[in-house]
Amino acid sequence: MGRDKARLRLGNANLLHHVVAAARPIGAPVRIIRRDTVPRCGPMGGVFTALSTTRSDTVLFLACDMPMVSSELLRWLIEKAPCAPDGWFVRSSSQIGFPFLLPRRILPIVTCHLDQKKFSLYALAQRLKSKIVLVPRRFALELINVNTPADLAKLTRLRFQRGRPLFKSKRSPSTKM
Repeated sequence: MGRDKARLRLGNANLLHHVVAAARPIGAPVRIIRRDTVPRCGPMGGVFTALSTTRSDTVLFLACDMPMVSSELLRWLIEKAPCAPDGWFVRSSSQIGFPFLLPRRILPIVTCHLDQKKFSLYALAQRLKSKIVLVPRRFALELINVNTPADLAKLTRLRFQRGRPLFKSKRSPSTKM
């Protein structure tokens, strides 16, 4: 996109706001990582930063470029978590990715992957023998992410084609570091 995707506008709020608004109702602390402690590693840099700085035993990872994610989807995923002590990832079509849940205790494995320049979430999931959960069709649209201006335009069109706003809030969330 050539700029910070979190600040892109969709409806009355930025992309980050939509994701935070979906996460807050599940009752867990929401923490935003603005800079990875290990830069230029893709999502693995954020995974390392979150796991190395959290006090929680488990972290639910969300992406700021997935503004359609809902509290309902997150609750559904969290209900699945106890059956996957080594973490779990969602799968939509042929890809695994966000949102996903990892225990803090796997930090040494993440560190090893970074040292070996393995930046793939799929490789991490395989190494951990994580559970990979296929998301039900009713949540499929929620896993759309914004990588290009065309993706943003597509989400904007979807918002109006459904005959109701997909994004309701007008206020920006407060952020905690």
